[in-house]
Amino acid sequence: MLSQPLQIRFLEKRRYTIYLSIFLVLSTFLSVLLHGGLNYGIDFRGGTNVQIRFDSEPDLNQLRELFANQGYDSIMLQTFGAEEDREILLGLPIDSSLGTGESLTTNLQQILQNANTNPEIRRVETIGPKVGDELKEDALLAVLIALGLVLIYISIRFQWRFGISAVMCLLHDVLAVVGVFSLFDKEFNLTIIAALLTVVGYSLNDTIVVFDRVRENLAKFRKRETEDLLDLSINETLSRTLLTSATTLFVVTMLLLFGGEIIHDFAFALFVGILVGTYSSIYVASPIFLLLQEKAPPKPATPSNTELTQESQ
Repeated sequence: MLSQPLQIRFLEKRRYTIYLSIFLVLSTFLSVLLHGGLNYGIDFRGGTNVQIRFDSEPDLNQLRELFANQGYDSIMLQTFGAEEDREILLGLPIDSSLGTGESLTTNLQQILQNANTNPEIRRVETIGPKVGDELKEDALLAVLIALGLVLIYISIRFQWRFGISAVMCLLHDVLAVVGVFSLFDKEFNLTIIAALLTVVGYSLNDTIVVFDRVRENLAKFRKRETEDLLDLSINETLSRTLLTSATTLFVVTMLLLFGGEIIHDFAFALFVGILVGTYSSIYVASPIFLLLQEKAPPKPATPSNTELTQESQ
């Protein structure tokens, strides 16, 4: 005998979860506003990143003081890679007086060698401000195109109510990840855009599984309330949702803990996105669909004899 699905009344709490989601979205905009915008990486703001390795563990405070004494107050310093790598990432504004190319390398070696740090400049990466602006626009366009294609596909495959609900859910997930990055003032670059698009794909897959079951149950039980059908559909797919999210989170957590500095922010964005995406596929997409179903109900269709027989059972 097959076990019966859980009977958790998810939609009973929709008022509180919608308030929570509104709070998350508003917090994102407030955080970005208070920080004066996102902490754009070199990909978007333009400038130069220099990866430097030392013979001994570098002291960032000492290095900041060293550059300040030379009149370079606008640089950014942060550790790079694992602690045993003894590397830092030096960020310079696009108009830095240290120059570019060989001039930059020579000036940096002179400054750092005076501190007896024996530096090895391993990588220099420069992006102009115009290129940065173009990349910023392209990144935003990529996210918007992805959301637009999702809306078109689901509207055709299901119906427009499902499409709007899914897109609102995905937009909620994207803004939540952006808000967390703004809150912790983490660098926002092209790698994070890739993570956001990955989150969109993951969350969409989760939402479609629920909506596909909702569509089946709407056709099967025409006389039941939409809220009951949504709860039934979520309960029927809940084990699949939780198992998929748990296994994916396990892999992402391993990347977050042991993947190194290069992919740390990417893994962190995925970690936040998967958590929020699992929550939103239940507590955001379904309540929005219920609201649209109540405000713009579909035209009633005459049920077939088979459907009437199934409903009576």
